[in-house]
Amino acid sequence: MKIESHIRNLKESLDEIADAIKQGIVNKQRTIGFHTSAACADMFEILLHKKSLIPPDILIKHEWFASKNKINEKFRFEFDGKKEIVEMISEIERKRNILCYGKPQREEDLEKIIILFNQIKEKFKELGLNEIE
Repeated sequence: MKIESHIRNLKESLDEIADAIKQGIVNKQRTIGFHTSAACADMFEILLHKKSLIPPDILIKHEWFASKNKINEKFRFEFDGKKEIVEMISEIERKRNILCYGKPQREEDLEKIIILFNQIKEKFKELGLNEIE
């Protein structure tokens, strides 16, 4: 997928997350789970494409981040911030299905996901991902 497509998808997810925050995260748990996970995968893929670490035809799947073995298999290369980014995205991914399909979570837990997601965004910005608003 082209970087432009990932940027478009990322912007959609960022808009949905912002709307969920405005409307109240307790009532938008699925939105938070789905779009934080999708946005993380898009940001990761944009970064790897920009650094020419993966070819344009590679598509990164969000569920890969739920498995350390899959992460090690798919991302054998190194880059600045890799360990920290992968750990943070993995934390989002471990919560994704609970948020999307599970029982209602406490507001504090949802806030922690939003805080973690904002930290991930900042890390990507530090690494030169200017597409994040």
